[in-house]
Amino acid sequence: VQLQAFGGGLVQAGGSLRLSCETSGGTFSRDTMAWFRQGPGKDREFVAAFFRGASGTYYADSVKGRFTISRDNGKNTVYLQMNSLTPEDTAIYYCAASRRLILSTLRSPHAYEYWGRGTLVTVSS
Repeated sequence: VQLQAFGGGLVQAGGSLRLSCETSGGTFSRDTMAWFRQGPGKDREFVAAFFRGASGTYYADSVKGRFTISRDNGKNTVYLQMNSLTPEDTAIYYCAASRRLILSTLRSPHAYEYWGRGTLVTVSS
């Protein structure tokens, strides 16, 4: 499975960005697809995910109500719409995929077999 994330950039606080993650080589419609991020000096943290296709949508508390994960199965692409951005959202954002994780491990980066290169999001104050 290959993943490639796009869409990062520099945005002012309060602004919006949409990230895209194109996938190939997997069973996109059935895989768990997720976004993680890693800020300066921080561990990689869970942001949002579809569990096993569209069985459920999950968000980190820090982004709930501001970020929306969506998918286009025809394009094998998952998106992350980010609104009301704050400087605390500054990070490298990664997309990840798993064919086998269980729900209790959804938020752990160690549970994912496949990772794309990150895309940098910088939010200025």
